[in-house]
Amino acid sequence: MNIFYEKKGDTAYFYLEGEIDHHHTADMRMAIDSKLYEKKPKKAVLDFGKISFTDSSGIALVIGRYNVMKEMGGTVEVKNVSNQVKKVFTLSGVDKLVKFY
Repeated sequence: MNIFYEKKGDTAYFYLEGEIDHHHTADMRMAIDSKLYEKKPKKAVLDFGKISFTDSSGIALVIGRYNVMKEMGGTVEVKNVSNQVKKVFTLSGVDKLVKFY
């Protein structure tokens, strides 16, 4: 699992690679949150373009970042979601909290 970070204006982009499962989620959460608290963006974008698999850990990752950004007065968006990953998010209802594109 790799995370690449980039900030453009008031938006923090997190490019995720690999699989999101219970083995990787804690490290991912800490890496993303440390940047969010340090940089204080208005919007966080999680790019799932290179995510090959996620389970409920991916749902927790997105909802957790939603809560962090909400606390800071910001928003979260998720982009480049595969059909398999989108199905997991849609079935869980996460797509009602976070914008997917």
